[in-house]
Amino acid sequence: MSDSSHLNPSKASLIEPRRDYTAGSLRRVDLTSNPVHQFTHWLQDARDRKILDATAMMLSTADASGQPHSRVVLLKEFDDKGFVWYTYQESDKAQQLAENSKAALLFYWCALERQVRIEGTVEKLDPTAADEYFYSRPEGSRFSAAASVQSKPVENREVLEKRVAELHEQYPDGNVPRPAVWGGYRIVPNRLEFWQGRADRLHDRFIYSRTESGKDWSIQRIQP
Repeated sequence: MSDSSHLNPSKASLIEPRRDYTAGSLRRVDLTSNPVHQFTHWLQDARDRKILDATAMMLSTADASGQPHSRVVLLKEFDDKGFVWYTYQESDKAQQLAENSKAALLFYWCALERQVRIEGTVEKLDPTAADEYFYSRPEGSRFSAAASVQSKPVENREVLEKRVAELHEQYPDGNVPRPAVWGGYRIVPNRLEFWQGRADRLHDRFIYSRTESGKDWSIQRIQP
């Protein structure tokens, strides 16, 4: 008799003792009037605490059919204009952004029990603006970017490794050129949420929304 138990697996229970959120609190008086300044404070806190990959953010996009897609990328620049990352501008996410320029970012700093959600419209940056950052990257990262056509199928890893080796032979001084389609994107935010975990799941949440003028921000506490 064949074992058919795998056809009806029991559900794994995830009900277990929960830890409480007690790392801090967030009050309206704690917030700056500008969400980018507030983000600056929180990011600096995360970096001061030596949180691993403090600039890692979940980027969520949606294609023309409405199917959402998420992946982790690294924040490389930010200011009042928006939040910037760099990538291959013919990748899957690039295609999705070409079809639907609305996107969202999520930062989660577990040790601080904090989240920041950012929503807005994404604009494509001129690839030449990426030169400074590209050439500041470690040599290995530059060669990998030059060898990989991001999101495209490949037969096996050896194909990629061979391309990297060939590029090293072609550019023995390490100065491999930036791929013409490797560049940056900026999300211009219209809504940001700052979330601070609290005891008994009565979390603190504040929303920054752009006012009608587009220059100022309103701040609203929302329920957890």
